[in-house]
Amino acid sequence: MADRTIPAKKVKYEAKVSHLLETYEKVLIVGCDHVGSKQFQDIRASLRGRAVVLMGKNTLIKKCIRVYVERTGDDKWEALLEHLVGNVGIIFTAADLGDIREEVLKFKMPAPAKGGVIAPVSVTVPSGNTGLDPSSTSFFQALNIPTKINKGTVEITSDMEVIKEGEPVSASAAALLAKLNITPFSYNLIPLMVFDNGELFDAAVLDITEEDIIDKFMSGVQQIAALCLGANYPTLASVPHSIVNSYKNVLAIALETEYSFPLADKVKDMLANPGAYAAAAPAAAAAAPAAAAAPVEESEEEDMAFDLFG
Repeated sequence: MADRTIPAKKVKYEAKVSHLLETYEKVLIVGCDHVGSKQFQDIRASLRGRAVVLMGKNTLIKKCIRVYVERTGDDKWEALLEHLVGNVGIIFTAADLGDIREEVLKFKMPAPAKGGVIAPVSVTVPSGNTGLDPSSTSFFQALNIPTKINKGTVEITSDMEVIKEGEPVSASAAALLAKLNITPFSYNLIPLMVFDNGELFDAAVLDITEEDIIDKFMSGVQQIAALCLGANYPTLASVPHSIVNSYKNVLAIALETEYSFPLADKVKDMLANPGAYAAAAPAAAAAAPAAAAAPVEESEEEDMAFDLFG
């Protein structure tokens, strides 16, 4: 039977993957299409000390993960397997995944259009003098770009889209853009998936801010409060509104009867002597700039004291 000794290079690579899986709990899976070696070098240098970029054949990485899971029983890493498809890499980190993503996205390199490549964006050739001699007219005619000869050079008479987003770049379009020294595309690592302590998410979750979470939470609280008020079912969300509504009812009754309390007295006096309060309004308006300079917390406490307790 032939000796099937595992190459030392693969043994070393498996040990590296195993160490990364043991050391880190957070992962960013990134798309690497058209990203050059110099970009990877710069990215690795930028992330040094905060993250490790792992590249390699998907089949080899999957095998290393499976071996690690069988050896340790730590099966949470199996979630990565189905997403190691195509030209992808793995960034292991203990830092904030949002910060790592932002750092990775900084490294974007311009690139020329190449025939057969799927265009990431649409490309329009602008009107104007190209500086090319009349022999280049055939390129423009192949792309149906209107031109004229002006002072011995080709001039494009109107803007023309030569590449559509999501479609393959034609050889003639690539040649024309190269002649015009136009590099319309740019490439960088594309965050695809996020793995954090056993949970796998689309990388879009990194766009969610604390403000977004608070807004969504408050929207839910408002809906719960409205539902509970409509059903007359008291909860922590609806009780403050119920108290305020009840207070308004008591104030309305006090205004229509002889029953009174301090704030009701103040309201009754305002209704009985509107002129006195109208005279005080200009003075209050003049004091507004000074009040605006006061700390927000103090201003809010004063307003609450007046509204609720008189």
